[in-house]
Amino acid sequence: MGSGAALRVVIADDSYLVREAIAHVLSTEPGLELVATCADGEALMAAIELEQPDVVLTDARMPPSGDQEGITVANRLRESHPQLGVVLMSQYASAAYAHRLLAGGSDRRAYLLKDGVRDRHQLVTALETVAAGGSIIDSKIVRTLIAAREHSGDSPLGALTPRELEVLAAIAEGRSNEAIAEQLELTKRAVEKHINAIFEKLEVSNAGDVSRRVAAALIYIAEQDGGGPAL
Repeated sequence: MGSGAALRVVIADDSYLVREAIAHVLSTEPGLELVATCADGEALMAAIELEQPDVVLTDARMPPSGDQEGITVANRLRESHPQLGVVLMSQYASAAYAHRLLAGGSDRRAYLLKDGVRDRHQLVTALETVAAGGSIIDSKIVRTLIAAREHSGDSPLGALTPRELEVLAAIAEGRSNEAIAEQLELTKRAVEKHINAIFEKLEVSNAGDVSRRVAAALIYIAEQDGGGPAL
């Protein structure tokens, strides 16, 4: 994507109404260009080859398999199109979906609930974030992952304080330290101390790039979920 160029986006969902609603939202965004809409995984792969988009916005469940087709495509693209961002949409806050989507890494991946897709700002932010190499996970899904681990006796999340769990959920949503401080009514210094404590307790290496540390935490949580049944 060249400097100043619009992000090229492909939409995939088996619901015509959903495709049209999202297309309408994206049509008003000057930094985005909708280049194709698809109703199934096969059409999506064909559109990717033809249009060479920057980002794919895909439903989790659609034909031809009907079950986790969007995740299957996302994982296939990790090998064939590693620079392509993927935003997965689902009606469900599924720990199993998150585990499978993030198993190969959380870079250039986002997982949004369809209710959140109605939020123009959240949708556009997710598309821009994955295109830039980052990741975003819907806050409800993060809480599902955290709750799943809290119920496990050997969960490293059990070592976190309630406040640290709140901060972990917020950073996993892609919030900056300043935004977390405002949301939780903390000082920026207090947020930084909580983040350092979180990653020390989760034994996540302290890379210089904050987004990489957040991504590593999400991968860790998702992998520890074990890919069990959808919640």
